[in-house]
Amino acid sequence: MTLVKRAHRGPIVCGVDIGSTNTKVVGLGADSRVVSRAQRQTPRDDTDLSIDAQQLLRLIEDMLLEVCGTEFAVHAVCAVGVGEDGIPVDAQLRPTASALAWFDPRRARLFTAVAPQLAAADGVGVGDDAARTLVGWLWAREQGQLESAAGWVSLTDYAASAWSGTAFMSDSIAARTAAWDGRTRSWVLARVESTLRDPTLLPKVLTAGEAVGPILSRRLDEAGVLAPGALAIAGGHDHPIGGWAVDRLDQGAVLDSMGTAEVVVAQAPEQVNRTTGVDVAPGIRNTGTSLLSVEEFTRNVEWASLDPEVASELRLIASGRRKPDGYVDSDVFVAGDRGGGRPKYSVGAPAKATSRAAAVLGALARVGADAIDEVTALMPAPGHVYVAGGWSRAPGWLAIKEQVSGRRMQIVHEPEVAAVGAAMLAAAALDWVVDADTVMRADTSHESAR
Repeated sequence: MTLVKRAHRGPIVCGVDIGSTNTKVVGLGADSRVVSRAQRQTPRDDTDLSIDAQQLLRLIEDMLLEVCGTEFAVHAVCAVGVGEDGIPVDAQLRPTASALAWFDPRRARLFTAVAPQLAAADGVGVGDDAARTLVGWLWAREQGQLESAAGWVSLTDYAASAWSGTAFMSDSIAARTAAWDGRTRSWVLARVESTLRDPTLLPKVLTAGEAVGPILSRRLDEAGVLAPGALAIAGGHDHPIGGWAVDRLDQGAVLDSMGTAEVVVAQAPEQVNRTTGVDVAPGIRNTGTSLLSVEEFTRNVEWASLDPEVASELRLIASGRRKPDGYVDSDVFVAGDRGGGRPKYSVGAPAKATSRAAAVLGALARVGADAIDEVTALMPAPGHVYVAGGWSRAPGWLAIKEQVSGRRMQIVHEPEVAAVGAAMLAAAALDWVVDADTVMRADTSHESAR
């Protein structure tokens, strides 16, 4: 491959979004336009779905090379992604084990055993459950993975840590551990000692958008894609970063992102305490609070779609090609919740596929509307609601959401909100002036999405 001199390459910053299923990279130019993008399946072990952090790092570098091509040189990279997965590392920041997936069923046994030992902690921003990082700490300890470890790094932060030679944890990732007090920005030692045991394994916590250090990658440097002094920038949990990007577009906005889960996020300008339905984390580039509500979504649709006739009707109604019948307002479908409850139809549910599909979509729309209400209740004033993710392209589904919630929905047309939010963080770290409307390509007319 013929290398292109750095001086002939245009400047970009890159945002990386490490998702449970896919990893995305976008290149953002100084003119506030996304100039290139790449997507790959997040690499997982075929047996237990764990992730080899070094394999993930190679994948991210592959994607950065693709995004830069022969045209661009990257000046900063910021990574966001899954909030709970992490790895023990040695003194050279080499992983000593793979990352246990946040959804691994083996976590349930560990959580059941350790839950009674977890000290109460009012400042922790999330509820206790098996997905939390501290259960991963307990797993690593039980498996003997900490014996040769010198530290712990989140999977999302690993690339920046490896490039810069600096172990750290982004603050919105620390908030997902269930062992970090966001109000005092300190670890809850009793919880750390109950699971990880050794608090000295925990790295320093950095705020979103803070420079970690220079990117030292021989592979990227030899390919000519690194600008002189290119920086690794702290990112964090993908959903709050995506919500911050939309808040830049419309201050006080609420983002309803519909993918594997339905995640409702916002940036509150003040300090807010966690509620039963809303997790909290430090604000992104502000002194306020990131608000986050997560509800089961795809699992419910997939369960209902086991009946092929219902699956067909779900597609027709969601696309707007079929109007839902009166069962859209019924309670005959009971959605599975994030606690693991299974979806089901109640006694007396109709046999007609159209009615069942309408009931499913109506029930899920009400779950989403409740999440929006819970997040909005913690904001100083109601903001506009934006929708993103694959389901935001389904006009029939959005019509049901608007009908149920009584709110108008604006569509964010940028398909990778979290990755673009990460790129915007990288740009802000370099003091680039970014126009959020140009970046997000959002519908800001505040008209109905129908």
